[in-house]
Amino acid sequence: MKIPTNLKHKPVIVTENYENIDGRRAYETDAKGLSLGLAQWNDRGRVDISAKVWRYTGEKWSRQSEELPLHRVLDLAILVCRSQQYFRDAYRYPKLYDERDPSMDQVGLQGDAMRISVCTDNGCIDEDIRLFQDALAKDDEMLGERFAVLARILKEMGY
Repeated sequence: MKIPTNLKHKPVIVTENYENIDGRRAYETDAKGLSLGLAQWNDRGRVDISAKVWRYTGEKWSRQSEELPLHRVLDLAILVCRSQQYFRDAYRYPKLYDERDPSMDQVGLQGDAMRISVCTDNGCIDEDIRLFQDALAKDDEMLGERFAVLARILKEMGY
């Protein structure tokens, strides 16, 4: 299915077969494509690049399609990587986190830090963190494949 080019987001680089590789939803997803392109929020004289997940309802392109600035895509990748790393050792805590210090990491960015922690404001955190860990474990092979590809590409890029 071809990603539309007549909307505000202007695709430049596309993956139009994303429904075949969309994780556990492969072949049964409404996420039909990914694109990198010119952001829909661009003003005259300003050009930002964004990433977009294109959703198709079967009848039309969905308003639930998401567009993110590239730095947020990478920030989410950092968050996923750090979460996966954290849960490798979370078994050490009876509740899978240190109740006195739910902080997981601080990742230095732009002269400050992305502070990553367990969301203890969640009233169901004790149940939800176990469900989260179980889901990560169930998807370990699928995520591991993507981590390995990212590691290889980053190494090829000199990082």
